Amino acid sequence: MTDQSLRRTDELLSELVELVETARTVPMSSSCVLPRERVLDLLDELRETMPPEMDESRRVIAKKDALLHDAHEEAAAAREGAVREAATIVADAQQRADELARDAEVRAHEIVQAGRDEHAHLVSATGVHQAAAEAAAALRAEAEGFHAEAHEAADRYDADTRAEAEQYARGARDDADRYAAKLTSDAEDYADRTLAELAATLQRSAATAEQGRSALAQRRVQSAFPEDPNALTSE
Repeated sequence: MTDQSLRRTDELLSELVELVETARTVPMSSSCVLPRERVLDLLDELRETMPPEMDESRRVIAKKDALLHDAHEEAAAAREGAVREAATIVADAQQRADELARDAEVRAHEIVQAGRDEHAHLVSATGVHQAAAEAAAALRAEAEGFHAEAHEAADRYDADTRAEAEQYARGARDDADRYAAKLTSDAEDYADRTLAELAATLQRSAATAEQGRSALAQRRVQSAFPEDPNALTSE
């Protein structure tokens, strides 16, 4: 803020004070009547003399809010993406496990049917009934064992894939949370530094303004009492 701006600010404030002090009082109350248009003109002109750092501080706060909003949106999108990908992995694992189970059932059915066919063929021959029964039992046992192993393998595959999907989803959510926390911290640090700089600038401007007002007051006293050596002391 320049000396000219300080002087103009002081003049505007003095004129506002004078308007209030000399305004006509409303009877039976502590209110007064002021010229509305003149007061608004003075306030508009006073706003124009204010330092630009005030607008900059508002822009910094708005930018901080925008950064925080973007950080939360990116984190939410990352979490949603991780959940969708994990769900896809689980669905694929379930489909693969179902396919393995169906293949195992088909294979077991084929083995059992082959055993029955072999048994019927052996039984049809004289003297080989026992051999046919043993062969059929062996084939049936083999089919049941293969069916059990296939189901067990499908269950293990499904469990392992689900565990991997859940671990991936947890990792993705943790990464998204860390990223959001970092963006939030960076935005708050930036806003804090900028506002601190603006506060220091405003403090310096306020000190300069106060010095200008003091100097102006002294000049007024000197002008009002040019021959009174005690005028400054009484002020």
